[in-house]
Amino acid sequence: MGYTIVGAAAALLVMWGISIQRRLAGMDENVNHAMSQIGVQLSSCFDALTVLLDLTKGYAAHESQTLIEMIRSHRSEIAATSAPQEVLKQEEIISETLERILVVAEQYPDLKSNEKYARYMNAVDSYEKMVRTSRLIYNDSVTRLNRELRMFPTLLLAGVFGFHRREYLEAVEDHS
Repeated sequence: MGYTIVGAAAALLVMWGISIQRRLAGMDENVNHAMSQIGVQLSSCFDALTVLLDLTKGYAAHESQTLIEMIRSHRSEIAATSAPQEVLKQEEIISETLERILVVAEQYPDLKSNEKYARYMNAVDSYEKMVRTSRLIYNDSVTRLNRELRMFPTLLLAGVFGFHRREYLEAVEDHS
């Protein structure tokens, strides 16, 4: 009878550990998925910026080429495991590029009135809004995971299972 009780207690502990690991894995995957979504939207934003830069070539070829080269050399893919600092760096590149495109557009009214220019400026704006929404989802997912990691009894096993606190995506200044 004693072995049965010990065996049942051990089985309950193992099941409890499995339950904690599964819950944390799901939460961690939500954080990774949210970061991946940010990456997709940033990539789409870069694509729209590249089209805008191609449109500015006829007006300010040197400026356009310089920005295209900057994007090519500094753009990196944001993946599920990317750090928030990487996202911030990519957003800074987008912001700087967009500001410089707007300066060129102010100098050339024909460019501002171009239908394709307007369409891609709207696309950039839409992607930026989606990134902001995805940031909220990411930070909410991080909050849930970090809160769970701090709760007893989960905190006893979280490190053993390889789960650690995640960093938040801090707010950036809105330049629009």
